[in-house]
Amino acid sequence: MAQNYDYDLFVIGGGSGGIRAARWSANLGAKVALCESDRLGGTCVIRGCIPKKLMVYGSSFKKHFEIARSYGWEFEEPQLNWKTFNEARDKEIKRLEGIYSNLLKNVDVDFISGKGTIQDPHTVAVNGKTYRARYILIAVGGWPIKLSIEGAEHSITSNEIFSLKKQPKSLLVIGAGYIGLEFASIFQELGTDVSVMFRKDYILSGFDQSVRKHLQKELEKRHITMLSKCNPVKIEKEGENYHLTDSKGKVWSGDSILMAIGRRANVEKLNLESIGIKIQAPHYHIPINNKFQTSCPSVFAVGDCVTKPFQLTPIALSEGMFVSEYLFAKDKKLEVSYENIPSAVFTQPEVGTVGFSEEQALEKGFKVKIFESTFRPLKLTLMNQKDTNQTEKTYMKLVVCKKTDRVLGCHIVGDMAGEILQGFAVAIKNKLTKKDFDQTIGIHPSSAEEFVTMRSERK
Repeated sequence: MAQNYDYDLFVIGGGSGGIRAARWSANLGAKVALCESDRLGGTCVIRGCIPKKLMVYGSSFKKHFEIARSYGWEFEEPQLNWKTFNEARDKEIKRLEGIYSNLLKNVDVDFISGKGTIQDPHTVAVNGKTYRARYILIAVGGWPIKLSIEGAEHSITSNEIFSLKKQPKSLLVIGAGYIGLEFASIFQELGTDVSVMFRKDYILSGFDQSVRKHLQKELEKRHITMLSKCNPVKIEKEGENYHLTDSKGKVWSGDSILMAIGRRANVEKLNLESIGIKIQAPHYHIPINNKFQTSCPSVFAVGDCVTKPFQLTPIALSEGMFVSEYLFAKDKKLEVSYENIPSAVFTQPEVGTVGFSEEQALEKGFKVKIFESTFRPLKLTLMNQKDTNQTEKTYMKLVVCKKTDRVLGCHIVGDMAGEILQGFAVAIKNKLTKKDFDQTIGIHPSSAEEFVTMRSERK
């Protein structure tokens, strides 16, 4: 390291991508510092994937209790203690935060608490003190945004929803992407009266159309009200209640409104303009090349703050490792590919998807064969016909290239969809064919076996 540098790498941001890059670089012999103005762990650990998935688990027990009765279990009506539920979740998040702190200490990464701003291509300022580094890595993640409508300040985002002192009796979710729908499912399962307002005909824009339609129907079965083709105009507060007026003049009233319309990169105060980096509207993303290098050669960026097709934690981890090896490893083996990335939506029922949707395959010029199956999960077959959950259906779909027989896409709406899809993602990534699927023996009885027993092509 040259004498005029304090560090080989200075990381701004203590989320998944930043911490992974800092640790990996330190393991490769670099002298590293990392600054973070909030809690270590970033969106995923502190106010995203992990606490949200814990809430998914917590909310799912209501349905499990109903199923248990159909199997002969007898017990009094269970009640949720909201305070205990939240305290248990927050305790686990605090534990994970401590683990991240120790991970940095164990590899001698210097942690600096505070907001980092870039002074020049090799200088970062934190709390009035400057640090010189050969390379700077921006990993500041994203931040939820709100609609620019009258009364928007009366709504909450996916940040504040974890701090609710009491469970809302009614919740309006604005936005039908995966974040909004996951919270809609959580609160509906907990007993909150939930409505979802969105601009289009169907939820989950960008997903396979059959998946979107099936999930919307299943969520409606669970009494989530879908307000399609609606645009919010204003929010008014009256006592403890809120009134939202849409573009059709209709008014929704309730005690909590969640805006889940998207996120933008958290880069506004980084002083990027001073080193010639221009952020991209409308989500403030930082343009990068295929090495995650910005227009300033000594400054790199990874994670949710950069321009790319997916905003997922495992991708940020891969990007952080890539940058570390690119800068400090002699043998550079890692690559980051955005093809066939599996993802899950933890609604109830879940969505799992990998590869092309039917629509994407057709847009790319493939002639496709479609195999699909809809069935009632075995677990629910003992429930009484009068029970709403008795009608729940699992949906599975394979998108297959007619010419090569390669499976281009694999999709599921149903219980444990994320767990099932992880293995099939390996198959899609390795370009296996429908014949390969057909020649694989299924695990019986399971829902997953349906993917290797589909024989009838959709006409």
